[in-house]
Amino acid sequence: FMIKNSNKISVLMSVYNSEKTIANSINSILNQSYTNFELLIVNDASTDSTIEICKNFENLDNRIQIYNNKKNIGLTKSLNYLIPFTTGDYIARQDADDLSLSSRFEKQIEIFSNTKADSCNTRAIIKESNIVTPSVSYYLPFIISMKFKNPFVHGSLMIKTSVLKELNGYDENFYYAQDYKLMNDLLLRNYQPYIIKEPLYVLNQKDNISTNHKKEQDYFAHCVRKKQQPSMNL
Repeated sequence: FMIKNSNKISVLMSVYNSEKTIANSINSILNQSYTNFELLIVNDASTDSTIEICKNFENLDNRIQIYNNKKNIGLTKSLNYLIPFTTGDYIARQDADDLSLSSRFEKQIEIFSNTKADSCNTRAIIKESNIVTPSVSYYLPFIISMKFKNPFVHGSLMIKTSVLKELNGYDENFYYAQDYKLMNDLLLRNYQPYIIKEPLYVLNQKDNISTNHKKEQDYFAHCVRKKQQPSMNL
């Protein structure tokens, strides 16, 4: 296990008014069985106590670094802002209202060690219903499922740092569905994604970006499928 632990992971988290969930989310990263990681958190101009909670964690664990946006710029730009600060071989995602099971990183690193994967996601348990997602689309080839939905749970993503940089990070024209666009670009450039069958991530679907901005999400996802630039100004 020591040899595998030599690969460093840079975990990216963008937080905005997440005071109710952020502590549990950070703890789920700190409780990983795989310990060679850094956690980079950007506070996207929260107006609640999110930043204070994050700073308490930063004082407790030197693997955590906090950055601050002066104004709210959204998830896509916030993630891109963090990429240049990463020092890991892999970049992983974690959302501020979700949880990672403690073996997540260990099992993802194992996939990179044993396959030709360039990115690795896991399936997730939906917190409110205990349903595992993706369900049916998990069993389809990516090239087919991507035509009608995104089978990749964004918060569970781990990707080779070199690959994310070759893709120029996230496409900033996509304020929403940036993860769908990223994975579509990955497939178009013949990189190899992988999804672990076991759910290693707990997904919150109550009062989150996808449910609160469903119309916008759907529009940007439609643009990914149609290979067109979004014209919606946000």
